[in-house]
Amino acid sequence: MTYTQTLYKILPDHIKPKILNRNNRYKKWKYGYDQEHDIVVISKTGQIGEIYEIQGLKIALPLKETIYKRSNKKEEQLWEVFEYPKVLDRLKTVFDWDNTSLDFKNKWYDYIDEEFKRREEGFWFYNQGVPTYLTGSHYMYLQWTKIDVGKPEFRESNRLFFIFWEACKSDNRCYGMCYLKNRRSGFSFMASSELVHQATISSDSRYGILSKTGADAKKMFTDKVVPISINYPFFFKPIQDGMDRPKTELAYRVPASKLTRKKLDQNTKVEEIQGLDTTIDWKNTGDNSYDGEKLQLLAHDESGKWERPDNIQNNWRVTKTTLRLGSRIVGKCMMGSTSNALDKGGDNFKKLYDASDVTKRNRNGQTNSGLYSLFIPMEWNYEGYINTYGIPVFETPKKAVKGIDGSQINIGVISHWENEVEGLKEDQDSLNEFYRQFPRTEKHAFRDEAKQSLFNLTKIYEQIDYNEDLKNTNVISQGNFQWENGIKDTRVIFVPNNNGRFFISWIPPINLQNRYNIKNGIKYPGNLDCGSFGCDPYDISGTVDGRGSKGSLHGLTKFTMEDVPPNMFFLEYIARPQTAEIFFEDVLMALVFYGMPLLAENNKPRLLYYLKRRGYRGYSMNRPDKIYNKLSVTEREIGGIPNSSEDIKQAHAAAIEDYIENFIGYTGDNYGDLYFQRTLEDWAKFNINNRTLHDASISSGLAIMACNKNRYRPTAERKITTVPLTFKKYDNKGVNSKILN
Repeated sequence: MTYTQTLYKILPDHIKPKILNRNNRYKKWKYGYDQEHDIVVISKTGQIGEIYEIQGLKIALPLKETIYKRSNKKEEQLWEVFEYPKVLDRLKTVFDWDNTSLDFKNKWYDYIDEEFKRREEGFWFYNQGVPTYLTGSHYMYLQWTKIDVGKPEFRESNRLFFIFWEACKSDNRCYGMCYLKNRRSGFSFMASSELVHQATISSDSRYGILSKTGADAKKMFTDKVVPISINYPFFFKPIQDGMDRPKTELAYRVPASKLTRKKLDQNTKVEEIQGLDTTIDWKNTGDNSYDGEKLQLLAHDESGKWERPDNIQNNWRVTKTTLRLGSRIVGKCMMGSTSNALDKGGDNFKKLYDASDVTKRNRNGQTNSGLYSLFIPMEWNYEGYINTYGIPVFETPKKAVKGIDGSQINIGVISHWENEVEGLKEDQDSLNEFYRQFPRTEKHAFRDEAKQSLFNLTKIYEQIDYNEDLKNTNVISQGNFQWENGIKDTRVIFVPNNNGRFFISWIPPINLQNRYNIKNGIKYPGNLDCGSFGCDPYDISGTVDGRGSKGSLHGLTKFTMEDVPPNMFFLEYIARPQTAEIFFEDVLMALVFYGMPLLAENNKPRLLYYLKRRGYRGYSMNRPDKIYNKLSVTEREIGGIPNSSEDIKQAHAAAIEDYIENFIGYTGDNYGDLYFQRTLEDWAKFNINNRTLHDASISSGLAIMACNKNRYRPTAERKITTVPLTFKKYDNKGVNSKILN
């Protein structure tokens, strides 16, 4: 299968050519968010060129102007650090510059001015024949930043990272970025570079560092930030207070930039120029770090590894206030991390990351967190699989490719990663750790530990991974049901809609749709032998906090002689519409369309009363573990099954367990056909002692019980007061989960 990258795309027709050309002619494009065209302009020249879309954010790059060409030969065109003139390298401070002759200054003004221009506007160069844009921050990182191995390599992944970051800086709706990364992606050095870059051109500003521990923040400051600052050329390096290698705070005073512009009065002396009064420092990890202070930039490293009692969400709520004055955003946060296991701080980082989706904004145009999320898959940034030009070798080449480190690349990074995964399948914990460290999807990054579980996690994760590989195929349709011509109680039709509440993997043939029977004046579903639904309903339209549990509905087929795929979950609905009545009608229409009965929890009875009132009591199943004359008055009236009984809880969990063993993951011939990731993920996290958190597990388990109701039917020979069904617990280490005694 040919690899197709989905990290970014270029939008050639986003702006009408007439408008684009006119605004470029008059240099009317302003740095920042352009509401009219829904783009974030990162150009500082008044002109724009290509428009990139990175993770939902549309970013307008500068217009291509002067493009540096290392060689006329395409194969020799690549990024290369420009050699720093030795005569300038001898000048360590602006005082040394101040003491040179006027002729010397005049000779080097153009060189210095060009460096300031690149720092401000960015830099274009040919990379294997392709005009390639670096933001000013990226140029400063590549050209003037010292890291642990010397100078950084040019990587296409980092170029996209810095373009996205520049958009975050320019967008006045944005507080910064939340970057979900793979291990050894270089984020700490890039964040450190940005701190020094911004601090050395700012006055009366404060810059901060946080990490998973105070010791880590200090290490980032002393081992990265300080050396980068020290190794800046004199014309970028302000005079700093205190020791050369401070441990807690870097304080800048005199701005060298004012001494290097041609417009400067030649008689102005260093000591006559007002200082920057700008600092960089670090803080210990905690919810209230930097509380009450004003920050220009906060570097937030290893944010996904904050462990209890420290909470990244609580910290961000406090830290966010340090970046604004009233409603005006005056500072930015550069946050990045791999994720810990969910129960070791990763769950809070995941919530923050999910709340940073640029496609989901409030009425102020901001994401729920204020940050913009960015995920770069591991194949873009995996060491040993990047060629000389900084481009990832995704697929295995026909002949060996020279790597950026001089090595020969004989296999594509995708194949290498798949081989690693295959070798780790015998140890689920190691596999999940590998996924978190080197994720190809967001779900990989937030993969939980395979600790002792109620269900067979090996099979669940096998199915999840299989479904991920099918992401480019149309196995699921999204949409809503509605009454034909808007006339209730007639025919139901399915209408595809990308924002629909229903996810469907099978639609019955026409002859099975909307089938029903009438007995004694009561309407019954016509496909009783084809399958059943399970539902975890809710009663109240709204809650005080606006959240509340969701209504959940699942449809499952049986083995039947009809034209129906056997034992297949074909419908998933996990939503909370504006009113409970909308949810009730959604459920009703699904039952009518598929002609199948429903087993629902009756502790929240409004749904079942709704079905009865609408004339669909025949679609509501009675609890299968009791004969009719043993049902309560309410159960006879509306049907359903209680959730309070311990026996029912045990039977429900056992039903899911049995289904997973037989129909999920690799089954010997092929993989299961449950394509609903939310349901699988809910099974993986299911806690029988806290079932309210698992709507999908409740409804899917009830669907399984409904399809196998005969298993729970009491016999005349003996009275059954309990359902003696038990379920196993699993140790998920090894290629197959082991049953615990």
